[in-house]
Amino acid sequence: MAFNVFLTGALALTGTSWYLVLSRRFVTSRLAAWVGALFCTFAPSMVSHAGGHPNIVSQFLVPLIIWRTLELRRPRRAIRNGLLLAGLLIWQAFINLEILFMTAVGLGIFCVVMAVVRRGVHRGEFLTFVRALGVTAAATLAALAYPLSVQFFGPQSYQGLAEFVRNFGADLGSFTAYASRSVAGNSAVATALAQNPAEENAFFGWGLVILFFGLVLWMRRSAPVVTIGAIAVFFAAMSLGPRIYLNGINTGVPGIWAIMHSIPVLDSAVPTRWAMAIAPMVGIVLALGCQRAADLIKSQPHSRGPVRVAMITAVAMALVPLAPTPLQTVAMSPVPEFVTSGAWRQYVDDDHTLVALPLPDSSYPDPLRWTAYTGHDMRIAGAYALLPNQNPQNPDDRTAIFSPPWRPTSGLITSIRQGNPIPEVTAERREMTLADLRFWNAGAVVLTPQPRDIEMLRTMSDLLGFRPTWTGGVWLWDVGAIVDDPDAVLTAETQP
Repeated sequence: MAFNVFLTGALALTGTSWYLVLSRRFVTSRLAAWVGALFCTFAPSMVSHAGGHPNIVSQFLVPLIIWRTLELRRPRRAIRNGLLLAGLLIWQAFINLEILFMTAVGLGIFCVVMAVVRRGVHRGEFLTFVRALGVTAAATLAALAYPLSVQFFGPQSYQGLAEFVRNFGADLGSFTAYASRSVAGNSAVATALAQNPAEENAFFGWGLVILFFGLVLWMRRSAPVVTIGAIAVFFAAMSLGPRIYLNGINTGVPGIWAIMHSIPVLDSAVPTRWAMAIAPMVGIVLALGCQRAADLIKSQPHSRGPVRVAMITAVAMALVPLAPTPLQTVAMSPVPEFVTSGAWRQYVDDDHTLVALPLPDSSYPDPLRWTAYTGHDMRIAGAYALLPNQNPQNPDDRTAIFSPPWRPTSGLITSIRQGNPIPEVTAERREMTLADLRFWNAGAVVLTPQPRDIEMLRTMSDLLGFRPTWTGGVWLWDVGAIVDDPDAVLTAETQP
């Protein structure tokens, strides 16, 4: 319920914010503002991330940040404008830093280009802008100095994403394809062009790609529009990753990300998400294009019919195929009675954890909900989180991993759950299992009904040397005494 309320509110606020900013600061036509706001809110990338990343789709501050950044050039209001923008930046930093970073990069490029273009016409703007920006920087850094220092240098901090994540680029073919949750989408095609359903960032479709570049060409005398178009192309190039793929095939052509993905801060960005940052630019250009059509109709009444038909047809052909379909949902598995009844407390304390089979990760998050149900009193082994790598062979490697370090037992159980053959249980495997249980400070091992549960049950029983008991909806192995006994050894017939 909390997730659904959060998600609905995030999308509603994002759409409202875009409409208000577009209608009051960029265009006068309400229809133009509606078109731009609806696309910014329900772009394919937004819908794909709505399935699991509500903080990413909470973009209601992005249009406000854009508006207040452009307002920095207003004279005699440097302190007021600077502090207003600082407040928005601080707020957004606690929602999602990645969105803030991409917004800052896009706005930074735009403002630099506009400063060069307008330098001969509006001479005082630059100094006014810089003065207000200084106020913003001082206030923002003062407020975020401590939380950012903890994030980048504190306990459990990491330095850059894992190499395989830094290679997550958008497929060049995905820009003209349709996302799986679009009316014209095809799940099979989308799956082949994206890393997963939550990262369908570049699925704009042929119609919108043609319309976007057509509008930029139509409004080419407008420096802001041309600049937005150029930034969109630049972001698209960065989103392709270090190697350019076309329809799932590695072309062997290096992308510009190949020379950027090792730069500090950039090494923590997922390249494919730069395509997600293109959606607001497309929405703004759509709004400006519709406004241009409305102005043309007013200035040339005799062309009202053809212009209106052409614009409506072009926008409809581009956006209707992108209309979102309902998000796919599945029923959550119930929290076992073993957890809800508090029976876990006789096995788990400050010195012992609960080990669920398999250990929780992105593909099996259920145990994370169990511990959340207990207010995180129930300590568990494993997680799905960004953690620094802890490689004994390379202690200086602090790149991010998405789960705790691999252990032989967790790897074995995960392999069995994935359908792989069950290997022979040997004395060496039992020795590694005991070492893993001690590493996790296990008080109990549990297994819930799930795919290949019988195979996992038999394997774990063979490793431990005794059968589990069925209690509270879980198979339970009480291993606390074995873990605490330094002389204990697992055999084919271990006494728990």
